Amino acid sequence: MAASEDHDSSSEAPQPVVEEEETKTFKDLGVTDVLCEACDQLGWAKPTKIQIEAIPLALQGRDIIGLAETGSGKTGAFALPILNALLETPQRLFALVLTPTRELAFQISEQFEALGSSIGVQSAVIVGGIDSMSQSLALAKKPHIVIATPGRLIDHLENTKGFNLRALKYLVMDEADRILNMDFETEVDKILKVIPRDRKTFLFSATMTKKVQKLQRAALKNPVKCAVSSKYQTVEKLQQYYLFIPSKFKDTYLVYILNELAGNSFMIFCSTCNNTQRTALLLRNLGFTAIPLHGQMSQSKRLGSLNKFKAKARSILLATDVASRGLDIPHVDVVVNFDIPTHSKDYIHRVGRTARAGRSGKAITFVTQYDVELFQRIEHLIGKKLPVFPTQDDEVMMLTERVTEAQRFARMELREHGEKKKRKREDAGDNDDTEGAIGVRNKVAGGKMKKRKGR
Repeated sequence: MAASEDHDSSSEAPQPVVEEEETKTFKDLGVTDVLCEACDQLGWAKPTKIQIEAIPLALQGRDIIGLAETGSGKTGAFALPILNALLETPQRLFALVLTPTRELAFQISEQFEALGSSIGVQSAVIVGGIDSMSQSLALAKKPHIVIATPGRLIDHLENTKGFNLRALKYLVMDEADRILNMDFETEVDKILKVIPRDRKTFLFSATMTKKVQKLQRAALKNPVKCAVSSKYQTVEKLQQYYLFIPSKFKDTYLVYILNELAGNSFMIFCSTCNNTQRTALLLRNLGFTAIPLHGQMSQSKRLGSLNKFKAKARSILLATDVASRGLDIPHVDVVVNFDIPTHSKDYIHRVGRTARAGRSGKAITFVTQYDVELFQRIEHLIGKKLPVFPTQDDEVMMLTERVTEAQRFARMELREHGEKKKRKREDAGDNDDTEGAIGVRNKVAGGKMKKRKGR
């Protein structure tokens, strides 16, 4: 969510706002001096369109529905008003931010910590995949801001003694459509029941769906709608292409594109965890620095992958849709939809990883003989006909042999990995199959496990 430069998006904002936009600073929006300084330190020179619209209304205490494309500074639009209000009336467990994915939760937490570092704001991240005991301890310290995924939060509300959200003043749902689409509806209903009616609610999403409208009626009191993009849209500076290819040559074309556009950083989206892992192994066998990021990896590995990619130690990140929402990695140059997204709205989020904050970027979608209908839906949704990405077919075919061999190796490695996991699970004889937990258990047991087996 870098908001250092303003966005050139073709949005229909009300006319007067556009005229004033030149002179707007965070101070003009009503943000206090301390936070204005924090924004300066982060390099946010001037507010983005969604911030110009949302912040003044939020400071007046209105409920807000924010619709803006990804990469447009949504986190700042809710973080600043919350911190502003926290300065006026300091209290613990002041705000709750719900997000659909764990990575997004960590990212929002970083934003809050950075903005609130000078005023001593404490935040806790409550997500799955991480030991819940340490989270309970963090909650016992009563942080100001809780950033959570719905499932794990319910867990703590039900099981952690002394933790409740009865004094909550702000509720934020970021990427609200995804929270609801991932079947978190029941969890969200439960959370709404245990927090005060008398609160401010912000709903942010890049795409507005029927479910979000239903939630809006349940959770918001006469909200103001701040829409920076009314149509489903992708940023202007994004060059979008497609490739129509037979599905058996997908891997070969992927390798060709990585060679053609070498020197750029890539984010490649696959549909399943298994395919992500397979493609990562395939590319590694061919000498590319590729790392996977998917739901079957332990949380520490996921964050490790992400950090390696952010630090530019790796240039190719292979991910499932876990990573398509809200992750802000400033230097993604090319997004490849290796498997076409089944929900056409996911397309907008995936390609939203590149061309962020006014930079340019490329998106290439692979369309096989089975994906034509899905692809037409995407074109219909964004209202554009995409051009073909130019390739030299004879050059592509020259790669076939090497790629086929790498595919074979990748399959073997996957099989070995699967068998190892199975063995590990049987050895542990426990239902906790996270690699991390097994390691910890062996350490705690101090080698007793082995002795016991010896007996």
